Amino acid sequence: MRGFIRTYPGRGDRARKGEGRRSVTDVERSVRGDAAADPGSRAAVVRAVLWLLAGVLAIRQAAVVLRRPPGERLADLETWTGATGVLHIAGSLYDPGRFTGTPFAGLVLKPLTVSAEQALGVVWTFGSLLLVVLLGYVAVRALPAPVSRRTAFLAAPVAITLLMLSLPVRNTLQLGQTSILPVLLVLLACFAVRGERLPGVLTGVAAALQPAVLLFAGLFWLTGRRGAAVTGGATFGLCTALAWVMMPRDSWAYWVHHLAGAGLGERPDSLANQSLHGALLRFGLQGPFETVLFLALAAVVILLGLRRAARYARDGQLLLAVAVTGCVAVAVSPTAWQHQLLWVLLAVVGRVGVRASDRLVWPVVVVLVLTLPGKMLLPNVGVILPVRDNMLLIAALAAACAMPFLPRTSPHWRRPVPTDHARPVPARFAWVPLLPFWRRVLSRPNLLLELLLIRVVYSAYAQVRLAATAGRSAAEEHGRQIHSLEQWLHIDIEHWLNHTVVGIPWLRGFFDYYYSTFHFIVPLTVLGVLYARRPSDYRWARSTLGCATVLALLGFWLYPLAPPRLMPGLGFIDTVYGTQDLDSPDFGALTAVTNQYAAMPSLHFGWSLWCGVVIALLAPKIWMKALGLLHPLFTVSAIVATGNHWVLDAVGGATVVTAGFGIVYVLSGPRRLQAGTGTIPAARTGGGPAADGPEKPVAAEPAGSKA
Repeated sequence: MRGFIRTYPGRGDRARKGEGRRSVTDVERSVRGDAAADPGSRAAVVRAVLWLLAGVLAIRQAAVVLRRPPGERLADLETWTGATGVLHIAGSLYDPGRFTGTPFAGLVLKPLTVSAEQALGVVWTFGSLLLVVLLGYVAVRALPAPVSRRTAFLAAPVAITLLMLSLPVRNTLQLGQTSILPVLLVLLACFAVRGERLPGVLTGVAAALQPAVLLFAGLFWLTGRRGAAVTGGATFGLCTALAWVMMPRDSWAYWVHHLAGAGLGERPDSLANQSLHGALLRFGLQGPFETVLFLALAAVVILLGLRRAARYARDGQLLLAVAVTGCVAVAVSPTAWQHQLLWVLLAVVGRVGVRASDRLVWPVVVVLVLTLPGKMLLPNVGVILPVRDNMLLIAALAAACAMPFLPRTSPHWRRPVPTDHARPVPARFAWVPLLPFWRRVLSRPNLLLELLLIRVVYSAYAQVRLAATAGRSAAEEHGRQIHSLEQWLHIDIEHWLNHTVVGIPWLRGFFDYYYSTFHFIVPLTVLGVLYARRPSDYRWARSTLGCATVLALLGFWLYPLAPPRLMPGLGFIDTVYGTQDLDSPDFGALTAVTNQYAAMPSLHFGWSLWCGVVIALLAPKIWMKALGLLHPLFTVSAIVATGNHWVLDAVGGATVVTAGFGIVYVLSGPRRLQAGTGTIPAARTGGGPAADGPEKPVAAEPAGSKA
């Protein structure tokens, strides 16, 4: 987008200026024209749903803030308030636990002291939401051309929804911070106003609110807009000098005593500080060595990041250039709190990868990192804790210095290498599949995306399972119902099997070990083998397991059930966890980490049955199929013998697994396997399904084939 790098009279030729303006106009006309075109009824429905979702999220964010008691909502904003207004300057702004912004930010807030604190909370919250909406619109209008009709039609609600979900916006709304404003001012300077002076003024004011934003003056300079760069620096200097004149003690405290805000608010080595300075402090570095190392690393990041940003600006990807510069600002700031990290989310517009299957990796990673806490993305394993604790900083550094974003001149920028899909196989019912676009992919899915998907789904499963608790009386009542039903069906073998196994030490040890160990090992092994050897079947198997697990969560919510070992008066022996004190409401420490009433359906048996079915269908040898079918048999014996499940819990597990297979069949169609061969009967067609003609079966492929 040459509008960013054009020069003006006195600093370049007029022809280049006109060409740059025409380029900006063409891009804006392209976005507006495509958005105005009719993309189809299905896209219109999707757009309406996305706008509804964005509205619901906005209402929810406002409700979360405003429903809190006055002493708990807008925590940072309320530390600035006195009895009658927003900013109570009796003493220093930077008394412990109070203001953390720049002196200029405090000076800007001072005229608001006539507002009542309660009314201010409402106005502040809804004003911040409006800024988020405006930010989304400006970002969408800045997308690099050409933009497809469908993308332009859906971009605004998608962008606003992502902003509402992001951790920086949620944190800003909850704390009552001003960190959305500098981002918006910079975007307006780059995309909404013309000339040299006004963009520089807007950028300078943004830098006065968030000093690291002054790096955008460097981007202006490198891209030929030196007038805007000089104006931005001068505006920043004037705003800062004005704050020095009006509040000299506070300015001294912020710029000198706290080194541009370092040390204000939380400790600079806390996990909330996602800057290079914070990371070095968390690694145990202190004193002059840490300062010198931080300054050296910051200089390298600034040099690499600004050069990359200037290159993307010249390439016409100005929004990406702005995002890269913002990520540089995040990394080199002395403190970069969560509410200041919105720049990282803008980097989602960068395109990485020449294959269509890899194109989603970067945006998905950015969205997950900016919307979910680190503990949901990575497990609590010591060797990866430094990565988990610094994920936002790593994402910022990757965008600023490392990620190989494609230039618009690349042949793959608009047309990545297409994904290889299998040809559709006719289903038994004409209305199957319900989702015809969910076609089988023959190549392996991206490993990073799959690992993130598995981790996020499992984290959500664990959170929901733990939250799906009910009263002890309801769970025990359901346990009595299950026990009575089994007695009526004459399948109440739990007590007999439990006491029989307890009397045979080696058998008890075997079932205890099997129950505790193989529940996770076998499903992960099956998924790993399928990913490596049978990628197309891996997608089918993974989807069925996910659907079954989601259905099981509904069971945990709707029917909390006490397992036999936690039923008082029935005489069961807990062989795995030991004797439980049933007079204690927590039943020991285990209740604090898991929901012990999530017994119906049994996912121990459900997952084992899934493993048995998948192995029986796909294993090439008879002995492998037989061994796979032994796993659910051993599992159902273990869960009953150890007193952890009723027999009907296993029936429930089988039900949700069967439903999982059925749901995937209905949504995506048959598994595309020939009877007795275990191979895909579909020829590779490159871009998609065949337009016509009968299905031609393909001969069996070797076990190591990618298809």
